Amino acid sequence: MFKKILIANRGEIACRIIRTAKKLGIATVAVYSDTDREALHVKMADEALHIGPSPSNQSYIVIDKIIDAIRRSGADAVHPGYGFLSENALFAVALEKEGVAFIGPPVRAIEAMGDKITSKKLAAEANVNTVPGHMGLIADADEAVGVSSLIGYPVMIKASAGGGGKGMRIAWTDAEAREGFQSSKNEAKSSFGDDRIFIEKFVTQPRHIEIQVLGDKHGNMLYLGERECSIQRRNQKVVEEAPSPFLDEVTRQAMGEQAVALAKAVGYHSAGTVEFIVDGERNFYFLEMNTRLQVEHPVTELVTGIDLVEQMIRIAAGERLDLAQDDVKLDGWAIESRLYAEDPYRNFLPSIGRLTRYRPPEEGRQHEGSVVRNDTGVFEGGEISMYYDPMIAKLCTWGETRAAAIDAMSAALDDFEVEGIGHNLPFLSAVMKHPRFRAGRLTTAFIAEEWPQGFSGVEPSDDEAHVLAAVAASINLRVQERNVLISGVIANHPRHVGRDWVVTFGGRSFAVAVRDEGGRALIDFDDHPPFSVASDWRPGRTHAHFVVGETRFGVKVQPVNSAYRLRWRGIDVKCHVRSPRIAALARLMPEKLPPDTSKMLLCPMPGVVTSISVKAGDKVQEGQALVTVEAMKMENVLRAERSGVVKAVATEPGSSLAVDELIMEFE
Repeated sequence: MFKKILIANRGEIACRIIRTAKKLGIATVAVYSDTDREALHVKMADEALHIGPSPSNQSYIVIDKIIDAIRRSGADAVHPGYGFLSENALFAVALEKEGVAFIGPPVRAIEAMGDKITSKKLAAEANVNTVPGHMGLIADADEAVGVSSLIGYPVMIKASAGGGGKGMRIAWTDAEAREGFQSSKNEAKSSFGDDRIFIEKFVTQPRHIEIQVLGDKHGNMLYLGERECSIQRRNQKVVEEAPSPFLDEVTRQAMGEQAVALAKAVGYHSAGTVEFIVDGERNFYFLEMNTRLQVEHPVTELVTGIDLVEQMIRIAAGERLDLAQDDVKLDGWAIESRLYAEDPYRNFLPSIGRLTRYRPPEEGRQHEGSVVRNDTGVFEGGEISMYYDPMIAKLCTWGETRAAAIDAMSAALDDFEVEGIGHNLPFLSAVMKHPRFRAGRLTTAFIAEEWPQGFSGVEPSDDEAHVLAAVAASINLRVQERNVLISGVIANHPRHVGRDWVVTFGGRSFAVAVRDEGGRALIDFDDHPPFSVASDWRPGRTHAHFVVGETRFGVKVQPVNSAYRLRWRGIDVKCHVRSPRIAALARLMPEKLPPDTSKMLLCPMPGVVTSISVKAGDKVQEGQALVTVEAMKMENVLRAERSGVVKAVATEPGSSLAVDELIMEFE
C-alpha cells in the first residue's frame, strides 16, 4: 500500500480523497495556487505545497509544477481527482517516468477514451451502440455548417477533449452552428488546451444515464449500476440520482454489459464511467467514457456501500477486487444536488465573493432513517474565486425509496444556510418539489422546458402561504413576548401582547388571531383551519425548525427592517406582521419603483470581457450578439433584448467587470 498520496486537485474532491486516504492510514499532500493558500483542502492535508499563480493554466494543470511538488514531497502515488489533469495522458506518462503510481486508468485507456472521436470508433468496434454523427474533426465554421446540415438539425457541437459541459453547444440552425462552433472551440482551448471539434446528432427527448465501472489490473471488471443525470443547465449536471427512475432491469443489464465490454476493449482498470444518452423508448447510445472519478460518484457509493476512492487506491496498488458482479446490490435511492455559486434568477450566471455564512445540514443518519452527506471544499469566511468551477458543495441524501430520498433532500436544502454570494439553493428546492421531477419524467431539457423564461422563484400555493403566515405570526409572538418582558423590567410599565395581527407578503394579506398555549403558538385564520406552531426560534437566530401541526421543517429567518424574510422550499418572501391599524395605514403608502435600466446593458455576472461586437452608432437587432464575457472558463454571449441603436460603449476587451457594471447604453 502507498505511504503518501499527492492530490493533484483542489476543492471538494481534494477534501474527499483526503478523507479516504486518512481512513486507510495514508499520508496526504495538497497542492495550492495563490488563491487557494487558505483553502480547506490545504488545511486538511498532512502537508501542502504552493504550485503557482491563481489561473489553473499557471498552476493546477502545469505538469512540470505537479511533478516538482511530487519530488519535493516524496509522494509515491498521485490521485488526480476530476477535471484538471485527471484525463491527461501526458501527465500519466510523466508520472510513469517519475516512478510514481497514477491512481487512475492506464495511459492507453486515457488516450483512447479521452478523444471523443477515437472513443466512438472504438465503441462501435466493441459493439456498443453509438450516436449518428460526423467522426472527423471540423476545420472551420463553414465546415461545421455543412456537416450539421448533412447530419440534420438539431446537432451537438462538442470539444473532442471536453468534459464538464465545457465546449458544448446545441445548434438548431446554420447560424447557431456557425456561432456554436466558434464558442465551443474557444472554450475547449481555454479549458483543455485542445480546440478540436466534432459534431453529432442531438437526440430529442434525451435522458443522460451513465454506468459506473470498476476494474482491477488482473482482468476483473464489473459495473455498479447507473446514475441518472438528466437535470442539466448549459450541459452541466445539476441533480443526479441512483438508480434511474426510468430504467428497467433488462436495460440496466444491457447498458452495464456494454459498458464493461468497452472498458475491457481498452484494457481499463480503476473507476470509470461510461455515459449514454437514452431516448423515450429506452434505446441507448454511447456518448463518452470518463476515465476518472465522476463528480456524482457519491450517489453510487450510497446505494452500493462501496467507497470508490478506496477502490481506486487499492487497484492502483495492485490489489484484486474483492467482489464480483453478483455481489453488487443496489440498496435504496440516493439524490445529489450540486450547490453552485451562481444566480438562478440571472440564468444561472456565476457569482463570486466571500461566504459570510456557511452552515450545511448535519451529516449522518436522520430522524426518519434517511442519510445526509455533504462533500464540500469551502468554509464560512472562505472566498469563492472567479478562477475555478463555481461548485460549493455536493449535498447528497439517501432513502429507502426515491420519494424518501427526495423528501430528505428537500429538508436538507431547507437546513442549508449560505450567505454572501448568489447560489442555487432556491432552485434546487424548486426541482425537488416539482411534480414532474417527483414523477421521474425527466429529460436533459427539463430546466429549459419547465422554466422557459428563466427561474424567477417559487410562488407559494395557498396552503404554503398560510403555513408561512403562521410561521411569521409565531415569530412575531415571540418578539412581542420579549418586548413585554423587557419593558416590564426596564420601564416598570407592563404591556400586553396583542391578539389580532395582519400578515402581508407577496400582495397577499392574512388576518390572524394569535395566542400562546403551553409554549406553542395557536394561529386562527378567517379563511383557513387554525395552525398550532412550535419552534426553536429565538430572536437573533437565522435558521429554525418549526412544527406546524405534525409536520417539521426548517426555515431561514432574517429580519429586514420591520419585516421578516422567510425562505423555505425555494420560496422567498418578506413578511410584515402588523396590528390591524398599522396594516390599514401601510396599504396607503406608495410603492417605491426601481430605477429604469431598460436602455442599459449591465454585466449580469463578474467576469472578463473577451470581445465586443458593436460600437457606438451601430444599429442592432433583437437577439444580436453584443459582447462576450468569460466567467469561470465559460463563455457567455450577451445579446440585444430588442432592436435599437448603441449610444455608448463603456468598456473594452480585457476589462474585468463586476455584477451590474455598465457595459453599454442605447438611445
